[in-house]
Amino acid sequence: MQVFEKNGMHIHYREDGDPNGAPLVFSNSLGTDMRLWDQIMPLLPQGLRIIRYDMRGHGLTDCPDAPYSMGALISDIEALLDHLEVRNSLFVGLSIGGMIAQGLATKRLDLIRAMVLSNTAAKIATPAIWQDRIDSIRAEGIGPVSVATMSRWFSPQMYSTAAMSPWQNMLCATRPDGYIGCAHAISGTDFMTTTSALRLPVMGIAGDHDSSTPPDLVRETLDLIPGSSFHIIRGAGHLPCVEQPAEFAHLLSDFIRATGHI
Repeated sequence: MQVFEKNGMHIHYREDGDPNGAPLVFSNSLGTDMRLWDQIMPLLPQGLRIIRYDMRGHGLTDCPDAPYSMGALISDIEALLDHLEVRNSLFVGLSIGGMIAQGLATKRLDLIRAMVLSNTAAKIATPAIWQDRIDSIRAEGIGPVSVATMSRWFSPQMYSTAAMSPWQNMLCATRPDGYIGCAHAISGTDFMTTTSALRLPVMGIAGDHDSSTPPDLVRETLDLIPGSSFHIIRGAGHLPCVEQPAEFAHLLSDFIRATGHI
């Protein structure tokens, strides 16, 4: 287990691949941990230095009391990458991970030379929607919320099948303060202006069955960044790297090669 301490908070991370390779960094979604990316790992090009981590309140990383700010989440990965002496990474962020990517690129462009924004946006939902979810979790726990979440995470083909169960279990195992803390961070974030100022290679990915960040919302954010590309993965909801790992890995591998990252 690899752990980095930042101001008394322990951040769990993992490195795979070639330690001298070009860095490829993954940031996962709300309610998941670094296992989100397991299925695409063996499908990626060889020779990369692959870095995954659990954001605060998730997985094996410490869970400070809620709420969290988006600035704190960005600072966490910034500190980890500085600790690992990473520069010029290709950063892949899904959902809140994609918001973290946008904020980090705005703050520290030396850390990111290209990024993939998957199932994310510069602004996701409204503060009222997030407050309703926060209130529900405080009153009843994550269990009841997880049922509705699964319908947003997965396509009809996967919903209610045995393959969905581990992901619902992962969500339900998320500590309430971790989920609530990150929900506050998303609620308070609007990167429309700052993301529109970014100038780096960017690829966007959406799932055609994603009702959390529908394709049109993802495309709206990609349209803010000149020269970006956009792809829809069919037969996938909010987590296309889970439902369609081969297609996700194919798109990512092509982008890695197109940006000269290997």
